Amino acid sequence: MKQPCPPLVIKSFAKLNLYLQVLNKRKDQFHNLNTLFCRIDLADTIILKKRKDNLIKIKCDSRHVPSGPANLCWRAAWLLRRKFNLKTGLTIEIKKRIPVGAGLGGGSSNAASVILGLNKYWHLNLPKKKLASLGAAIGSDIAFFIYNAKFAEARGRGEKINPLSSLAKLKLWFILVYPHVKVSTPLIYRKFDKFSQRNPDFGQTKEVKKQDKNQGAGLTIPRPSVKIFASELLKNGQGFKASYLVNDLEVITSSLYPVVKQVKKSLSNIGLEKIMMSGSGPAVFAVCSSYKQAKDLSGRLARKHKSWQVFVTSAI
Repeated sequence: MKQPCPPLVIKSFAKLNLYLQVLNKRKDQFHNLNTLFCRIDLADTIILKKRKDNLIKIKCDSRHVPSGPANLCWRAAWLLRRKFNLKTGLTIEIKKRIPVGAGLGGGSSNAASVILGLNKYWHLNLPKKKLASLGAAIGSDIAFFIYNAKFAEARGRGEKINPLSSLAKLKLWFILVYPHVKVSTPLIYRKFDKFSQRNPDFGQTKEVKKQDKNQGAGLTIPRPSVKIFASELLKNGQGFKASYLVNDLEVITSSLYPVVKQVKKSLSNIGLEKIMMSGSGPAVFAVCSSYKQAKDLSGRLARKHKSWQVFVTSAI
């Protein structure tokens, strides 16, 4: 007698962008980026269950998550099934802990977990490079989660991944704040395009700007790059300078959603310095010196701002 296929349970981790530079808009309407991803231990749970029919069904405990083809998990399962001409039905259960529309990559992470899980569940035995390529066809951040890396540099629209194995042992603690505002990533990029047209020098897309010797003092110091930041993290760990944190989208999101500035100010008021928005926002993180500091300060923050979700999280 054939044994029933047991459900497969997978952890689906969130990410932070420790560095996010928007380089230019592409012909396909996406944007070329240079970003430093950090995977954190804030996680959803994905459960894959075989169905008797041939449907793909999404079950989720959050009303903010779509249940049909608009869901990245549904699209990931459908893509794999179509590519390998499978008829198997599937229920994807999502237990959400990562806030939706927060700039933490929850939807992309969930889709990556489905791709990785189905590779095992359906015995596809595809290499990670192939899985990442399939994921990139659905969403820009999915490839990062496929590679199972703690830190990675990403280029292109976020799908060209270079895992930074040299940082694998680095421990970083964060306070992460989600102020219960859902942000549309496409909207933020549309506003960014208009802003950058009006401010062509914003962000200095060239990593090193030639200095005019005749100007002397007052020159703009070129921003760091991901490679320089990674080198600094390797050398000094959480002791890196706050100026290494770069997010080109923050100026847009914080102007549309002033609560982002409020969160940043509140984190600054409790003594933290390395503070930045992740992705297109509105989630904001602050780097802490230890778990104890993160735990103590997060408690103070949560008591004062009861409408915000406050997490203690770490790189994983």
